[in-house]
Amino acid sequence: MSEKLDDAQIAAMPYRPCVGIMLMNAENRVWLGKRVPKWECDLGFDLWQMPQGGIDEGENPREAAFRELFEEVGTREASIIADTQGWLHYDLPRSAIGKALHGRYRGQRQKWFLMRYEGRDSDFNLIPADGGEIEFDEWRWVDISEVTSLVVPFKRHVYEQVVATFAPLVRSI
Repeated sequence: MSEKLDDAQIAAMPYRPCVGIMLMNAENRVWLGKRVPKWECDLGFDLWQMPQGGIDEGENPREAAFRELFEEVGTREASIIADTQGWLHYDLPRSAIGKALHGRYRGQRQKWFLMRYEGRDSDFNLIPADGGEIEFDEWRWVDISEVTSLVVPFKRHVYEQVVATFAPLVRSI
């Protein structure tokens, strides 16, 4: 489908409203999950990312952040420390437009939350309780300085903004 869309058609497509979560443990390390590939542009990359997902109709971003955290990693054991003031945007690679994100969006606009993890590592469960789609097949804690180097290139500029926004808070806690 993306081969049939011209630049003007792509530019007219909306961004999917979404939340992202930088989950930080007691050692101030950041949770990253290795995402299960969903489309062909995922191939060839280690798909590490922080939890993220769409905002449902009638849901506010904070509610969505806790729901997504539970759906993707199986826990609600966290508290919000901070959030981004505005929305951050990324565009999908052209080869993914019309395929990724239900084929309806050109990318995502994201509200990011810094959360303190209050549970144990054994609380994480990557298999959704509702039988939904598995998002991640493994996870790890990393230093905040490693986050941007591990994500797919088309999301990197957003992750750089998230790290720049939250790193001073992470280092001060």
